[in-house]
Amino acid sequence: MLDVDKVLSSHYPQLEQRDWLKRPVSRTLKRLLHEQEFQSFAERYPHLQGFEFVEQVLDYFNFSYRVSDREKERIPESGRVVIIANHPIGSLDGLALLKLVRSVRPDVKVIANDLLMQVKPLHGCLLPVNNMGGYTPKQNLQNITQWLENDGAVIIFPAGEVSRVAPTGIRDGAWHPGFLRMATKSKAPILPIHVHGRNSARFYGASMVYKPLSTLLLVEEMFRQENNTIAFTVGELIPHHSYSATASLPVKTRVKLFHKHLYRIAKRKPGLFPTETAIAAPEPRLALKQALNAGQQLGQTPDGKLIYLLDYQADSPVMREIGRLREVAFRAVGEGTGQRRDLDKYDQHYWHLVLWDPAELDIVGAYRLCDTQATLNTQGLDGIYSASLFDFEQGMQPFLAQGLELGRSFVQPKYWGKRSLDYLWLGIGALLAQKPQYRYLFGPVTISNAMPQAAKELLIFFYRTYFTGESEYARSKRPFELADSKESELLGHFCGNDYAKDLKQLKMLLDHLGVGIPTLYKQYSELCEPGGVQFLGFGVDPDFADCIDGLVLVDLKRLKPKRYQRYIAPHFSHQPNADTSH
Repeated sequence: MLDVDKVLSSHYPQLEQRDWLKRPVSRTLKRLLHEQEFQSFAERYPHLQGFEFVEQVLDYFNFSYRVSDREKERIPESGRVVIIANHPIGSLDGLALLKLVRSVRPDVKVIANDLLMQVKPLHGCLLPVNNMGGYTPKQNLQNITQWLENDGAVIIFPAGEVSRVAPTGIRDGAWHPGFLRMATKSKAPILPIHVHGRNSARFYGASMVYKPLSTLLLVEEMFRQENNTIAFTVGELIPHHSYSATASLPVKTRVKLFHKHLYRIAKRKPGLFPTETAIAAPEPRLALKQALNAGQQLGQTPDGKLIYLLDYQADSPVMREIGRLREVAFRAVGEGTGQRRDLDKYDQHYWHLVLWDPAELDIVGAYRLCDTQATLNTQGLDGIYSASLFDFEQGMQPFLAQGLELGRSFVQPKYWGKRSLDYLWLGIGALLAQKPQYRYLFGPVTISNAMPQAAKELLIFFYRTYFTGESEYARSKRPFELADSKESELLGHFCGNDYAKDLKQLKMLLDHLGVGIPTLYKQYSELCEPGGVQFLGFGVDPDFADCIDGLVLVDLKRLKPKRYQRYIAPHFSHQPNADTSH
């Protein structure tokens, strides 16, 4: 594992010609670096690699950590994240932090400098970079970017070296800006974790006299940590939109803000950046399965997933998991409530359509649905979620009388691109086959505030042009307005009377901005023949990360035959004497 003579030959080849100097240097370093102990460990555990090696090293030193359960929940179990931490010990604290994060999610790697890369059994846990200044190969940086873009987690110690003594205590020196560049490039949130630990007084004394000497003492300090326990303070997640708001500041200033933020949370003081509450931990799988079995099974997908319809139950593991997964899915696209779970008062009297993966014992996605006339009869407009965002005119009454409100739809990120939304619509079709009294579907459909302003304006202009009816049925309580000058500018991009041509143009313009048409906008706009789908208004939702809600209205009498055959007709085959004409 560690061969001092090889390290000397590699880094100081001139010593090969000076045997009189090499021998005493080698003996001293072998003692300081505990070469014999390292080699004995390697001989005893030659088979250990990656995280198994990490665990064995921590066991060897009987080195552990403590963290509160509530703070541990702040580590996101999925999705890209850059974890930043101080480095007070310079050795075992890094392995302990890796173990902590690994206990929540397996897809985590440590950004490692050349020194750590010398420990070959760790290679499976590392992404190499020169974090102490100097040149880092382009391929190494690309590997980090790719890991984050594949929704992995990385741990980085921005100081690139062990903490030293300072007038304010044991603190990192100046941080390098690499962590901020990595996070910004991938739009990853940043999670600060403060490590409470320290080395010996001898180490800090040597550091003040001659810094390189203290670096040589780090291995000795690691052996002094035997039987020790350190504590972690896990801060709240700093989302991309929070730290990107400081983009106008010099990079050095921004990095100093993160440095100060970390040490403030260590003292239980408020940080400097707006943060998000940690998403709740997952519910037990068996409890979810048992609770779902109490609901009504509406159908099964071709690949074996099950579709359930459930009434709200208080203290239900299914509702807690739906609330958790809503927040996971919505935050992934720059939306969400910022709470541990996305649940509200409307959930209590809505139906919940759930797509279940029995192989993985996981909720794929869900919709919530409301019989609006029944709700009006018992609770009035206060019971309808859309009415909290839009003021309904009198002309809306017929749609409410025969309407089914849809909303809060989500598919959790790991099931994106796997026909999951289509499967949820099979469930909606099954419900419509059972309850043919519903003629209209309506509800808010969101455009993320994370989209560029130009993209939001293009989308709203396009859908107003092609999907707005002649009558005004609803107005947003907080309308998203386009200035007349902007309307004229946007009109120049489209012909205004050729849907197919303008749709192609919209896709091209959005592609240039690095985004696409939101999935639900594509889904709704392709459901019906012309005139069957309308967007009644657009408004900003301050309780949902300032996303834009478009209120969609669907007339099922104008459903395209192919869509009818896909979603509704198959469910009549199980009902005797069913009329399948459309």
